[in-house]
Amino acid sequence: MAAVTAAMVKELRASTDAPMMDCKKVLVEADGDMAKATELLKERGIAKAAKKADRVAAEGLAGIKIADDFSKASVVEINSETDFVAQNKGFQNLVKDTVEEIFTNQPADVAALNASAFGEKFQAEVIKIGEKIEVRRFATLTADATTSLNGYIHSNNRIAVVVIAKCDSEKTAEALRPFMKQVAMHASAMKPSTLSYKDLDPAYVASETVGRIEVIKKENEELTRLKKPLKNVPTYVSMSQLTEEVLAQAEENIKAELKAQNKPEKIWDKIIPGSIARFISDNTTLDKEQCLLDQNFVIDDKLTVAQAVEKAAKAAGGTAEIIDFVRLEVGEGIEKAEDDFAAEVAAQMA
Repeated sequence: MAAVTAAMVKELRASTDAPMMDCKKVLVEADGDMAKATELLKERGIAKAAKKADRVAAEGLAGIKIADDFSKASVVEINSETDFVAQNKGFQNLVKDTVEEIFTNQPADVAALNASAFGEKFQAEVIKIGEKIEVRRFATLTADATTSLNGYIHSNNRIAVVVIAKCDSEKTAEALRPFMKQVAMHASAMKPSTLSYKDLDPAYVASETVGRIEVIKKENEELTRLKKPLKNVPTYVSMSQLTEEVLAQAEENIKAELKAQNKPEKIWDKIIPGSIARFISDNTTLDKEQCLLDQNFVIDDKLTVAQAVEKAAKAAGGTAEIIDFVRLEVGEGIEKAEDDFAAEVAAQMA
């Protein structure tokens, strides 16, 4: 049997970042064969990771890379089990390397990324870190000369956004880029899940309508108890429900109310537009919550995002329309099991 020296253990540790005692153990088992010892560490690292397969990886970091000429941007979400590991420099570098790989080689999906040569390198880094780590999702958006693209990553590195708008000219596209970053920042804060109310599934809108109206009714019960002004109870929750017939009936109802209030008919045309606007606002709460273009813009909440883009493009001498966006937030939609620490300790003692 070949002698295992301290120098051999140091070399194996340097190349694998595995614990010293593990390096010594596998070198003894491999009779000093460095390649075989490395393979043993890899196998055991993967086995260790497999034991963690049932653990929930809901922490982690997001990554973003935007081309210097704003022609392309990639975002990625990489999950870990603990926030402690997410603060590890090795993990942070892994996120940077992964978004660089996605940006450069544009794999089709997570499975393709994992199956690539980079996937093997990724797994090797996971073994070093020693915790369940996985690429959850990623996306890349590309722009042409008349497309304005920009993005934003929040200071906690847990939310990354890319937004893209089609413009009438290269001049407008270039002038609009700083504003597009503001839109990306808006999306980071306001959490839109889709671009427009036009993208909402009618069945989903219908299912949300009853529940949202009931919530407002419950809120009004509490406001009544507190003797505060009540909220208007809507009939609808999305612009997709406000057909021409619905809006025409709303206008007729407003006119009837003005007549009942003995308002002079000659001033109705000054009152009706504002009343219709309030009706639409009251009856589109789902859009404002979930649809980027229909949300009130955080920098100027008198405008929707769509209106703010139109205004910014006009100031640049052109026109523009947001056509796509990607927003990734670490852990979004992942259910984390609540750990019962006492039960865990008891189980280990048993």
